[in-house]
Amino acid sequence: MSGSFSLYSLKLKYRTNAMRFLILSLFLFVSLPAQSKAVSAIGRKDGQKCVQAYNNAIKENIRPELVSKLSPIVAAIRYSENGGKGREYGILHSRCKPTYRSQAGWCAATVQKNYDRWVKAGSYGKFINFLGRSYCPVGAKNDPKGLNAHWVKNVTHYTKRFK
Repeated sequence: MSGSFSLYSLKLKYRTNAMRFLILSLFLFVSLPAQSKAVSAIGRKDGQKCVQAYNNAIKENIRPELVSKLSPIVAAIRYSENGGKGREYGILHSRCKPTYRSQAGWCAATVQKNYDRWVKAGSYGKFINFLGRSYCPVGAKNDPKGLNAHWVKNVTHYTKRFK
């Protein structure tokens, strides 16, 4: 009799744990759609190792309540800049190390800081236009081919895809 009771207890425990896992998985899937699209995009472009660096950069530099709004923009910048190794996010600052994590971190911090400036200034116009004026200004000396003129359009396009 006690053997069958133990088997029943194990089945019940298994069902309870499986249900907890299902509920937690569903919660995570439903609560982070924008972040998961952005993460998937980074994974497709740069691989799983870079996804970890991207996630860490987002976690360290973007406030939790803004992750779903700003993380797709960070991923969109990666796609728009399309930089090579050590310049993936187009960060040219001398203090930014030429590593994926450093590039992603500087990008995420720049997006967060400019979002705060945009809100403080009254949130006039579109945020990506505001961001583009400092992140990738048209007519910059380091843009001899005039490619910065396409930045706002490209980042806007990819942000819509990753939301």
